[in-house]
Amino acid sequence: MEKKISKESNLHARNKNRNGYDLDALVLLLPELKDYIILNKYGSKTVDFANPKAVKLLNKALLIQNYDIQFWEFPAENLCPPIPGRADYLHYVADLLKENNFGRMPNKGNITALDIGTGASCIYPIIGVAEYSWDFIATDTDSKSLESAAKIIKNNTILEDKVQLRLQGNSNHIFTGILENNEKIDICICNPPFHESEEAAEKASRRKLINLSTEKVENFALNFSGNSQELIYPGGEIQFIENMIRESKIYAKNIGWFTTLVSKNSNLSRIYKLLDKISATQIETIDMGTGNKQTRIVAWKF
Repeated sequence: MEKKISKESNLHARNKNRNGYDLDALVLLLPELKDYIILNKYGSKTVDFANPKAVKLLNKALLIQNYDIQFWEFPAENLCPPIPGRADYLHYVADLLKENNFGRMPNKGNITALDIGTGASCIYPIIGVAEYSWDFIATDTDSKSLESAAKIIKNNTILEDKVQLRLQGNSNHIFTGILENNEKIDICICNPPFHESEEAAEKASRRKLINLSTEKVENFALNFSGNSQELIYPGGEIQFIENMIRESKIYAKNIGWFTTLVSKNSNLSRIYKLLDKISATQIETIDMGTGNKQTRIVAWKF
């Protein structure tokens, strides 16, 4: 039975950026950010969100301020995640775990989470360790992304001994080749590739950039960056999630909750149909509103 939890278009109650952020305070923590502060049409200070460097520096400053992360360097071509939205995902799945923990928040270091596609920024383990002291197994199909994540872990003592990195050698698999037979995971999280082709990714980025910029866009970059492995999957988001769902049945005894972000509302009907077909015993959909984007988490268990 699918249960839907509706939320207002704002951040989770525990999100450290629920009430916005103080740009002056962030500039004090990361002076480089000052060069990318602009005035919007109302005369208020904001960040130049059309500039990938500005976006990266803003999120780096938020990590310093909220989680005391001192090293967060990764290649410019890799995806730069928006910290408030990534934190929201973890807060909502923490609430899921709380339901099966006698109403107690699971933040005592006795939770192991599996991050599917951790990326070069290692963002979900960073926030999950800092907020809840969870242990993480973080996977990726890109060895260079894992090398970058390893440097971040090595240079932030809070992450040492809390995050294991594992290479997924076969992009057709999600869990196979990652989990050992008797390995137990409390929850898995996933932000799946969204686009089915490079052309689709570029069109979406151009639309986003035009909305952000006051000038005509001639040459553009993906405004949150992102290489092809992070953004593109044959068949797009729905194909990735359907592959994940099919494979999850095999690992029903290994993982307590399976969860994924779903960007396209139109994909939900296919997702629910497949979850019903594989006999998931509990399905939940959690709406999230972060920034100008409406998304949701779909969670299931057996």
